[in-house]
Amino acid sequence: MNPILAVYSKELIDLLRDRRTIISMIVIPMVVMPMMMLGFGGMSARLVNNALSQVPEVMLLGAAKSPKIRAALEAEKRMKIVPGAADYATRISDKRLRAAVEVPDDFDDQLAAENSVALVKIFHYEGEIRSGFAADAAERFFRDYRDRTLANRISARGLPPDFARPITTRRENVAPPEKVAGSVIGGILPYIIILLCFTGAMYPALDLTAGEKERGTMETILSSPVRRGQLVAGKFLVVLTISLSTALCSVLSMTFFYLLSKGALGFAMKGRVDLGNLRIAPESVVAVFALLLPVAILFTAVLLAVGTFARSFKEAQSYAGPMVILVILPAVAALLPGVDLTWKLALVPILNVSLASKEIFSGQYSWSLLAIIFASTCVYAAIACGLVTRMFNREAVLFRA
Repeated sequence: MNPILAVYSKELIDLLRDRRTIISMIVIPMVVMPMMMLGFGGMSARLVNNALSQVPEVMLLGAAKSPKIRAALEAEKRMKIVPGAADYATRISDKRLRAAVEVPDDFDDQLAAENSVALVKIFHYEGEIRSGFAADAAERFFRDYRDRTLANRISARGLPPDFARPITTRRENVAPPEKVAGSVIGGILPYIIILLCFTGAMYPALDLTAGEKERGTMETILSSPVRRGQLVAGKFLVVLTISLSTALCSVLSMTFFYLLSKGALGFAMKGRVDLGNLRIAPESVVAVFALLLPVAILFTAVLLAVGTFARSFKEAQSYAGPMVILVILPAVAALLPGVDLTWKLALVPILNVSLASKEIFSGQYSWSLLAIIFASTCVYAAIACGLVTRMFNREAVLFRA
């Protein structure tokens, strides 16, 4: 082990002396990414709250012979009614008007006739959040107006208020709050860790291979009394150390920033998940990191192989850049609804670990599937390690022109 440790210490010290390594391993995961997440969450919260606090302008079309509905709309505090115009669609499309409501001219008469149904049209800009808020406000108004009209009709006949509601539904959550919050965090946290494991390993892996070629120090290292396998093992351990350190620093910093500002981080889950009930068991953290270890090994070996194959650092970057998409897509797929862990998906790299982490943080342990995931990921990592070792033993690959 002495030659491996010598290579390991030498390469690690060289990398830590490089400012780019410090930035990619410490500054970005510990400061930049948490600040971006919290800043984006806080900014989103302020923008949405600002849009909700504004009284939207809604154009009223029709209702020429219906003074009652006109008066009710003008008295509504959640909307500001403006006079009708023929170019309402253009105004909405140009974001000069939030929404428009078309009411039949004889709306009051239609509502008075029990055998008639009045149709109200709400025009809005689909996908534009402020227009959507205005359309929701208009829809809530007419829903409340409909309910009041129905209640008056029922009361006029001396019927009970529940006469028109023979069935009532009510949702009840049977899952503990810890499981609900853990399910959400379990989908997001592994995605971040996996991405940082890959990005944290990218620069050192390429620098220790393609960078050595550009600097002309690869020949010097190969001429040292160290076997190729020991040289690869030393470089491999350096990249793995930085990869895991990057992920660990990110988790610690996000935990710290989360405790400082729960609202900004949990804004996207507001009203759906109570993150205050989040309780993550220590054994869950250990299990997730145990699954992530072979993934980090796989990333390290693949990136070392890419750097060994490339002629220059720039060429290696052009190969490794698109690989980020291959890492992100399966990690994001674990967040999609309906994608659950099965024995088939347990064999898909990255996706299997993301799904397993989601289950673990929810308190569910399927030991057979976890064993399949760990074993399959270890096999993939072993194949990648064997590939990079073989490439390092071939000078035709190391020094290809």
